[in-house]
Amino acid sequence: MSGLVLKLGPRERVLINGAVIENGDRRARLSIVTPNASILRLRDAIHPEQVTTPVRRVCYIAQLVLSGDVELSDARTQILRGMEQLSQVFTDPDSRAQIARATQFLSEDQVYQSLKALRSLLPREERLIASRDG
Repeated sequence: MSGLVLKLGPRERVLINGAVIENGDRRARLSIVTPNASILRLRDAIHPEQVTTPVRRVCYIAQLVLSGDVELSDARTQILRGMEQLSQVFTDPDSRAQIARATQFLSEDQVYQSLKALRSLLPREERLIASRDG
């Protein structure tokens, strides 16, 4: 993950290689220079009880890799299968591009960037579910 820049708000927490780090009272900017560091913004974390949709499920698996709870080698196939299933539902060009980006990042072991691309599908998924239920 070389070149990753995290912008943190006051008191925002982030998980870096298994350690929870809390920012101080002012905004901060951290440059992560260690390749393949495991990083997860805790404000973006999906909790187990929130894993109720296909996009959330794939994001959660990626998140488990970032938190150090699961090895990427063990989760890669499950994440890729999930993204393949998502590509069958999200057929618009922008969503497909995000899934392709997520897949490319995952192939480069850049799980944080892959998760970031997948998270962009969450609002679209919510709209799809709302239109189906409404």
